[in-house]
Amino acid sequence: MSSFVIEGGYRLSGEIVPQGAKNEALQVICATLLTPEKVTIHNVPDILDVNNLIQLLRDMQVKVEHPAVGTYTFQADDVDLNYLGTDEFLRKSSSLRGSVMIVGPLVARFGKALLPKPGGDKIGRRRLDTHFVGIQKLGADFTYDPTRQLYEIQAKKLKGTYMLLDEASVTGTANILMAAVLAEGKTTIYNAACEPYLQQLSSMLIGMGAHISGVGSNLLTIEGVSSLGGTTHTILPDMIEVGSFIGMAAMTGSDITIKNTGYDKLGIIPDAFRRLGITVEQVGDDIHVPTHDSYQIDTFIDGSIMTIADAPWPGLTPDLLSVFLVVATQAVGSVLIHQKMFESRLFFVDKLIDMGAQIILCDPHRATVIGLGNRFKLRGANMVSPDIRAGIALLIAAMSAEGTSRIHNIDQIDRGYQNIDQRLNNIGARITRL
Repeated sequence: MSSFVIEGGYRLSGEIVPQGAKNEALQVICATLLTPEKVTIHNVPDILDVNNLIQLLRDMQVKVEHPAVGTYTFQADDVDLNYLGTDEFLRKSSSLRGSVMIVGPLVARFGKALLPKPGGDKIGRRRLDTHFVGIQKLGADFTYDPTRQLYEIQAKKLKGTYMLLDEASVTGTANILMAAVLAEGKTTIYNAACEPYLQQLSSMLIGMGAHISGVGSNLLTIEGVSSLGGTTHTILPDMIEVGSFIGMAAMTGSDITIKNTGYDKLGIIPDAFRRLGITVEQVGDDIHVPTHDSYQIDTFIDGSIMTIADAPWPGLTPDLLSVFLVVATQAVGSVLIHQKMFESRLFFVDKLIDMGAQIILCDPHRATVIGLGNRFKLRGANMVSPDIRAGIALLIAAMSAEGTSRIHNIDQIDRGYQNIDQRLNNIGARITRL
């Protein structure tokens, strides 16, 4: 198991470029299974989850080429469906939650798919009902083998229909959308997720010949087509990394510029950081965060304590709440962090409390942070990263703390952040990988 050793208390300075969006990459790479023609994707992040998915497609005999840094081509003209039943496929796909999104493309194009119960972050229940019920409504049959923890999906022919999703699941919407583009007739998806990831996936599918309307809204209408062709697609900058860098700059008192952020696709993320008292300056498509000697959390108009909560897009993404929580520990003032989606994502706060943070964990979904500003610095600690987003939050905390910290299980961080130690060391951090 790899670890980071972090010498805290160093300010960063300079420019940093966000990687391609992890969540978008997983979706659009799965979408390459929808066509036998070549698909080129640019700005692919070099991270563990994405690399594992690409290797899974290679194992399925998808032709994958890597002609340049960040660029891949995929051609699924001779997919080996027999591989889906092998123990190797079950082992690899069960450790990668993003593999669930191969179901929609495989069922739509080939009429069958196999999927083990997927893994991923340990952040509470992450049910797949939205995926499966939506694809069932299109005409697929699901069976589950509890002994092997294996789903088998079959469909002679998918047919368009109306559906109201029980939750605005991002990956669920993506999976259903990829199935619907090859279904016969019209599909209407209400309560669809509309994150930039979905907008990008829709744009790529339209470039392949799909007929999709309502992109960017929670009502998608798809007119099925008989086949799709090749295309070229560029992945957006990762808004979670952009937000992580904003919080990191403020908490370490650094002056950094985040380049090429895709600012127009960041939604309310910059304003949410401004509510914590952080100066976020837009410079074209870049973000400049100047040195903060301190920052003060806003209150509501009536003076009551500020609440920062996640919500379906265009609300605040839940993937950044761990960062908001840790950044608030060094602010002046108090804030209630309300993580609505996952009931185990706030359990990492005990590690921040050990570092000296003033946090009251109200219940699995809510934590009150009492920011003490510069009066009390966090102190170095020995920690274990439980998931991707908590991992980056702990790294930010360690970088701002007095003394040396060690974070174990950093494979979790590597799943979502590309060469994060090298990139941060280039602008002044002191991080050693063991």
